[in-house]
Amino acid sequence: MFAIRHLLARPASFTFAALGSGLVMASASAPSPFYPQLQAQIGFSPVVLTGIFAIYAVTLLATLLTLGSASDHLGRRPTLSAGFLLLALFALLFAQTETVAGLMAARAVQGIACGLLLSTLSATTVDLEPADKPGLAAICNSTLPLAGLATGALLAGGAIDMSSLALHPFFQGLALVSLLFAALVWACPETSPRHDGIWSSLRPRVRIPFDARPAFWRVAPALFATWATGGFYLSLGVSISIHVFGLTHGLEQGAVVTALAGTGAAACFLARRASAAATLRFGTLALAAGTTLTLIAILSASVWIYLLALPFAGAGFGTCFYGAVRSLAPLAQPHERGELFAAIFTLSYLAFGIPVVIAGALATALGLTATTIGYGLVIICMALAAFFRKRGG
Repeated sequence: MFAIRHLLARPASFTFAALGSGLVMASASAPSPFYPQLQAQIGFSPVVLTGIFAIYAVTLLATLLTLGSASDHLGRRPTLSAGFLLLALFALLFAQTETVAGLMAARAVQGIACGLLLSTLSATTVDLEPADKPGLAAICNSTLPLAGLATGALLAGGAIDMSSLALHPFFQGLALVSLLFAALVWACPETSPRHDGIWSSLRPRVRIPFDARPAFWRVAPALFATWATGGFYLSLGVSISIHVFGLTHGLEQGAVVTALAGTGAAACFLARRASAAATLRFGTLALAAGTTLTLIAILSASVWIYLLALPFAGAGFGTCFYGAVRSLAPLAQPHERGELFAAIFTLSYLAFGIPVVIAGALATALGLTATTIGYGLVIICMALAAFFRKRGG
């Protein structure tokens, strides 16, 4: 593909990169409302379902560990274009799948695509941040991915309610949008010229820029609690909605993720004038409170308490991540931004994927309710540990 020079000015390119993050996370949440339908059509157990969910996180992590800083060496545009092409391939594979193996393959491709895109889009947004609007990149890197999560789940749930055959057109549409983004990348200015070191960067490891290391490990518990919450709702949320609260419509199931992520995006925006430390403290307490209310709702089978819990959990989900990004982004040099965001998302997706795999294994033996209670208690403990660690720091 040939390079198109500066058809998009820097402000438009900044907007494009920020919207790209939303598209990536919309693709992450869109499959969730379709899983009950696919489970009925193909026939697989809850353990297999969590495996399908987990393979996305595993391949995403592997990509971050090997290619997370590729754009620092190859340039932002070729890395982004390759990522969006792979995202389009995922959507086409997912639309056509009729077997568990096909679902696994599609989700593996999605994991590779998202691993390439998440760190590179975040770094590109920081690269293109308007000089007269400091901090805007951190707001966009936190709010738009959450807005994408909310939008993807809601659109998918609505499509299912409109038609039982929505799977094919929905993901074919996602493929077309991804192809459009893959082409438009080349109209943006290149913000990371090529330099040597790509082969050594492929060795699997987490590379945290030296100046950011102390701050990274201070906010690590908050990041873990945040993304464990995301995994909780995206993996178990649909099953809880159906089996505990009797929410059987696709739009209702998608709305659970939308309420979580949408509230998170709104909370990030409202917290934009607060300090990063205050934002993190609020976020960890909100996570603990929201998760506690969620467990009370499950034990009492009260959908109203569950609806009350979602905004608390969502606000914590959003502000914890936003506070962490605001703390870390200024500490990396331009040529280190790809690897910094790769490290952030590596830790995030470890928290996103590992508890889900464990929960899937335990759900069959212990049941959905007991597994959910245990998962929730882990999140509460992590959130409170992050709060007291940050308060002490």
